[in-house]
Amino acid sequence: MEKNIAVGGVQDDVTHDPLSAAENAASPLRSWLSVVSVAIGAFAFVTTEFLPVGLLPQIAHDLGVSPGTAGLMVTTPGVVAAISAPGLMLGAGRINRRFILLMLSVLLLASNLVSAFAPSFGVMLLGRALLGAALGGFWTLALATAGRLVKQEHAAKATAMILSGVTFATVIGVPLGTFISGMSSWRASFIATGILAALALAAQTLLLPSLPSKAAIRFRDLTTLVSRANPRKSLLMVALVFGAHFSSYTYVAPFLGQNGFSLSAITTVLLAFGFVGFVSNLAISAVVTRHLQASLFGMVVILMIALLCLPLVHASSFGVTAMVIAWGIAFGAIPLCLSIWLQLSSPDLPEAGSALFVSIVQVAIAVGSFVGGVVVDAVGIPSTMWLGSALGLLGLVAIASFGINNKNLADTLHK
Repeated sequence: MEKNIAVGGVQDDVTHDPLSAAENAASPLRSWLSVVSVAIGAFAFVTTEFLPVGLLPQIAHDLGVSPGTAGLMVTTPGVVAAISAPGLMLGAGRINRRFILLMLSVLLLASNLVSAFAPSFGVMLLGRALLGAALGGFWTLALATAGRLVKQEHAAKATAMILSGVTFATVIGVPLGTFISGMSSWRASFIATGILAALALAAQTLLLPSLPSKAAIRFRDLTTLVSRANPRKSLLMVALVFGAHFSSYTYVAPFLGQNGFSLSAITTVLLAFGFVGFVSNLAISAVVTRHLQASLFGMVVILMIALLCLPLVHASSFGVTAMVIAWGIAFGAIPLCLSIWLQLSSPDLPEAGSALFVSIVQVAIAVGSFVGGVVVDAVGIPSTMWLGSALGLLGLVAIASFGINNKNLADTLHK
């Protein structure tokens, strides 16, 4: 089987599709605009997914639930997305990937509208479940088709651009949602993200080219991938690192509020978190192809230390802010590092690799936020930061298990 390993990109069974190749060659500007349209979709999806993080206290109060229970707004889409990521791809067969991406954006819009007008917490969770159904499929296709939208040698840059939607959402989306909530209500924040979803849908309708699939993903592709030792170990590493982040990040707004930060101050801190994450994503993209393992290890160390120190410096607003910013630097780089790591683990099965990556990430988000909620309700918010730090330490052990300063990491992972 022919393999084309591109760090930061993927080799797809349709990479050599004559139509796609002709489009990329004839109109490079349109090709990059199509990448931008998917990045806008990533921005809309991530903003919607983590909007409750900044609004959790207000939603919990208005809908009459505890902060720990309100964390189910993050857990629910994670659980559904973990199932929909491989499930959608198995059921999609050879349906044109452009059509699927558009339908997922429609579902995102519906999710925001249901959440915005939810009369009860149960209806809110229904809206969040709709998000999860769209989320798993979107990320699977977004990562697997990045290299198809541009020439193969630019696949890494296209992947980084799409993933920048994650950090840009953290820079603008989540803090803006918190700001809108402060000016009006949390319902207005969901209406705003609904408008954003509509813009993403319009951009993709206008700019995405046809993305035919020559071969449907099979259940055997998934089992083949998890039967390999290093890809399986890589998925465990992804679960630990994302679990470390989301078991704590889901409750960062209550943590800040508990330690004297006003709503406007929380918005500012979240904005700083996102901004440094955005810069970190750009900076790491310049070195990640040459120093993937060292980059990932270093970022997880920073994440672990920041989470460990947050409860210890809670009396100092400067100390808390500094640790949150360090946290933002770490997590700004981590998704790109882990995405490339998993792509190197499955160069011959790109859609299967993307589906499992997205599924594991969403399981980590769901379980992390749920366990974090249990810890919050049982022993208090600061303890969830220590939980995240402990998971980060386990993630470091997993990274180190591949060998320190591995000179042939790509060869090692694909075994």
